[in-house]
Amino acid sequence: MEFQLPKEIQAGLDAARVDSLRKASRLWLEVDGDRYKVLRYWGTGFSMEAETAPHLRGLVDLHDGAAHLFQCLIVAAQEEGGEMQFEFKRATKVAEKAALDFERAADAPAGLIAHDASL
Repeated sequence: MEFQLPKEIQAGLDAARVDSLRKASRLWLEVDGDRYKVLRYWGTGFSMEAETAPHLRGLVDLHDGAAHLFQCLIVAAQEEGGEMQFEFKRATKVAEKAALDFERAADAPAGLIAHDASL
C-alpha cells in the first residue's frame, strides 16, 4: 500500500529537510569567484538548494570549510525534493604539493647540511 501526502505537506517537509541540510553542511562550491552552499555530497555528485542553485556546468572547485577538496567538471542532473543534483564528469583531488617527476629513493636525505670550515 502506497501513501501519498498532500502537496502542501510534502513541500513543507522538503523545505524543512533542505533547511536542516543547509545548517549542517560545511561544503561550498566556488565558481568564477562566487560561492554557493552545497547541501549534500556523495561519490558521484552533490546537491544544492534548488531555489538558489545557478544552472552550473563546467569546471568548479569543491571546498570543505577552508580545505580545497576537488576540482570538478560537472553537469546538472535533476531536481528532486527541493534540491538540484549535479553529477561529476570528472573530480580531481587537489594535492597539497606538486607531483614529483622523478622517483624519490626511500633512503634519500631530507636536506643538505653544509660543512662550515670556520668551526
